[in-house]
Amino acid sequence: MKKVAVVFAPGCEEVEGLTVVDVLRRLGVETKMVGLENQEVLGAHNIKLTCDEVLGDQLLDYDLVAFPGGMGGSERLRDNEQLKQLMVQRNKEGKWDAAMCAAPIALARYGLLDNHDYTCYPGMNEVIQKEAPTARFHEEITVVDEQAKILTSRGPATALAYAFKIAELMGVDTKQIKKDMLYDYLAQNI
Repeated sequence: MKKVAVVFAPGCEEVEGLTVVDVLRRLGVETKMVGLENQEVLGAHNIKLTCDEVLGDQLLDYDLVAFPGGMGGSERLRDNEQLKQLMVQRNKEGKWDAAMCAAPIALARYGLLDNHDYTCYPGMNEVIQKEAPTARFHEEITVVDEQAKILTSRGPATALAYAFKIAELMGVDTKQIKKDMLYDYLAQNI
């Protein structure tokens, strides 16, 4: 069975992380909430989150690691040296990683976006370009770079698309859950 970790840092965008956890658990994908610094995490909107575990070498065992955005949380992800080392190692092992909203700044700092395609929250691409000048920005809702094994997404409103794309990268058929959660209905009526 595929395993996914969602890393929560203080100041994270709660909806972006919890949407991934919710969707993947509905689909039966083993999904853990991992606190960057502690098991208890306070999100950007003062929502207290209780994670399943705290960051450690176990991150190497997951098939995909996902980062929610939120500027404060993204900066903490970017600046955490232990996380950087683990993510670089995951990349060397050819494992999938995902980041949305402001969180691609962490992947840029780690050197994982160099010469690869990505998307992010509007305006964050200028920050990312300073860290990774060869990275290629796109405006799509989600961007998958198969070579880098990196998925990126735009912001809070794209959290469901991000979660479904993660599931699909893990080999899960999302057709029924998109129907059940009215995602298709929304896409057709917006």
